[in-house]
Amino acid sequence: MNKIKQDFLIKLKEFAKTLTDYVSINGGDWSIKAFIDIEKNLYTISSDSKIISKILEIQLFPKFKEFAENNGYEIILAEKQNWYPDLSFVNKTDQNIKFAVDIKTTYRLEDYPGFCNGFTLGSHGEYFRNRTSSKNIQFPYSEYKAHICLGILYTRTKSIDIDETQILEISELDNITSVIKDLVFFAEEKWKISSDRSGSGNTANIGSIDCIEDILKGNGVFINLGEQVFDDYWINQGVLQVPNPNSKGQYKKLTKLSEFLEFTGKYVNLINQPKQKRKQK
Repeated sequence: MNKIKQDFLIKLKEFAKTLTDYVSINGGDWSIKAFIDIEKNLYTISSDSKIISKILEIQLFPKFKEFAENNGYEIILAEKQNWYPDLSFVNKTDQNIKFAVDIKTTYRLEDYPGFCNGFTLGSHGEYFRNRTSSKNIQFPYSEYKAHICLGILYTRTKSIDIDETQILEISELDNITSVIKDLVFFAEEKWKISSDRSGSGNTANIGSIDCIEDILKGNGVFINLGEQVFDDYWINQGVLQVPNPNSKGQYKKLTKLSEFLEFTGKYVNLINQPKQKRKQK
């Protein structure tokens, strides 16, 4: 089974490298520039990251379908908007072989060269903790042979160059500035790019590291500890009570990997330390 998993990952990684050219024009600009109505009016795309993510997902689906067909898989889309994962690749000859592929996007940080805003890598709630649960997931978590992030990194065009209020004609399409550019695609198992921090506010989402070089190398916090420790930590994050070092005899909810490793007697010195952001002067 490890050979099947590695074969799928290698092919998906190579496939991801081909997607930049598929979605780009003019040396790096995104090829999607506007919406069109039945009267052939053009409306500039919003720079809202959720809108960008959804349009990219739609644009890329024919390529995902082509990849699946070429490699003996069928794609099953998440039945509901908030279900995990975006794409389930199911082997046509052995339906016990499934791979979860989640499409994630984020943008480079202008003030921190080499860093991005980070990805949310999926929930660590019910279906993550209960690996046989069918809540908010296409197939139970344990049925997938790997959980993979198909990541998209991009640069946002400066807002001064974008006019979201304008309505243009088809003949003016070339005058519209793409809202994003310099897209880079990669595929990696999500545990390999995970941090030990939540990905979004108070929700139960796993957060990624944010150094682009480390992301592209799969050099996350858990890389020296392995996937099992990643699973154990995120199953217990925000739930397990650990000693509070600032208050003798008191306990607090687990929020850091170092706390988990100390509590369980594992090796704290195995925590990987990806590069951190430093404010530019």
